[in-house]
Amino acid sequence: MPRKVTASLVREIPADRIYNSVMVQRLINRVMLDGKKQIAERLVYNGMQKAADKLKVQNPLEVFDTAISHIRPAMETRSRRVGGANYQIPFEVKGQRQNHLTMMWFVAAARSRKGMSMEDRIALELIDAYNNAGTAVKKKEDTHKMAEANRAFAHFARF
Repeated sequence: MPRKVTASLVREIPADRIYNSVMVQRLINRVMLDGKKQIAERLVYNGMQKAADKLKVQNPLEVFDTAISHIRPAMETRSRRVGGANYQIPFEVKGQRQNHLTMMWFVAAARSRKGMSMEDRIALELIDAYNNAGTAVKKKEDTHKMAEANRAFAHFARF
């Protein structure tokens, strides 16, 4: 029996109410604390609107999609034990995990900003990501640098 068991079924998430986007709904779910979805929705929608207003863009979804695409990782490293030594082996990030890492990094970056409302934190993080700057984009770049630095160990990949 294999040690690694992969999930056979991925739960479908319905699109959000306003923009009809699954990714916006994922962000709302990630921002939500203690099951308070209406508060999370208000924070995300107002943050998206503030970011669009500051960037002078008509459609907040356009700002969101561009920002998320700047955060989305292509490569990551995974630890693998070979002959008594642990190596960081670079792997391509695919589909579901890409979305998961993107949302996780975005919300962590927004929460790490202090001294303002969560709405403003989301707006500022969206603006930074839209301009290819900010904490979440830096996290992606660090992950890519790590994968690039460990490219020599790619031949150990067997997953």
